[in-house]
Amino acid sequence: MSTVTRRKFIGAAVGAGALLSSGVAPAIAQSAWPNKPIRFIVPFPAGGGTDAFARPLGKLLTAQLGQTIVIDNRGGGGGTIGAEAAAKSAPDGYTFLVGAVHHTIAVSLYPKLGYDLQKDLVPVTLVSSVPNVIVVNPSRVPVKNYQEFLAFVKARPGKLNFGSAGSGTTHHLIGEMFKGATGTFITHIPYRGAGPAMADLLAGQIDMMFDGLGTSVPQINSGKLTPIAVTTEKRSFALPNIPSLAELGLKGFDGKTWYALWAPAGTPRDIVVRMQQETAKALQTKELQDAWRALGAEAGGQSPEDFGKLVNAEVTKWAKVVKDSGAKID
Repeated sequence: MSTVTRRKFIGAAVGAGALLSSGVAPAIAQSAWPNKPIRFIVPFPAGGGTDAFARPLGKLLTAQLGQTIVIDNRGGGGGTIGAEAAAKSAPDGYTFLVGAVHHTIAVSLYPKLGYDLQKDLVPVTLVSSVPNVIVVNPSRVPVKNYQEFLAFVKARPGKLNFGSAGSGTTHHLIGEMFKGATGTFITHIPYRGAGPAMADLLAGQIDMMFDGLGTSVPQINSGKLTPIAVTTEKRSFALPNIPSLAELGLKGFDGKTWYALWAPAGTPRDIVVRMQQETAKALQTKELQDAWRALGAEAGGQSPEDFGKLVNAEVTKWAKVVKDSGAKID
């Protein structure tokens, strides 16, 4: 080896040593991520709303990342059992939680959680956002618009009811938000799931629901249910002719159901950012755009920081609703 070559070799070795001592090596090692299957913990049973978004997203991410996204359904406890499992998983970038707005509600609804949403889980990005809509059975609530609906409800305090997917769900608490904002009294009837509640609404056993667009739009289009208003600040593309509660006078009213990705606290920052970027990329594909529109949903993809701000704001908002309404778990 010549003197010049020997000096270049020594210089390269010294440079590599400097990188190792400076802490650059771990980032280089992580650049190989992912090199094995990734687990998405879905804290609700298969076939539910969260599952409906997790599986199509997992399929696209499998193709983009070159590693299989494994869906792990862990239902129970209103989504808290699966969330706890995710929070206690190794923060190595191979476990993520596909959670929902329900987890920001659980913070104040459940007296003893086995995890801290804002400390034990790291926000990654929003996956989708679905407006809810007030729908009534026309045979029980014969109204055509919001003004008629509000007058009808106020004239019958305590005599009308609304069904929900269960106590403490967004279907329930959006109803409580509405009651508080309008000074009305509507009796809440909790069901074990949105499906049974919708079945009773269609059968005329209950009066109304504050339901997600994905399940209500087909019933609205068939004429079986009457839409009154969407429970968000802006109108929905799925029901462009139906006004929002905010434009009807309930300023700032924003009750939607959203789904999102979290990672266990301690997950390397570069992996969190990479997953956010890959998710945002998948959400721009025609395949997911079409799938989300069919569910009445809007795509997410926000930065971890922006999603984190949403989580904090939602925890605060729902804590007030839970306190004011006295909502309790079944």
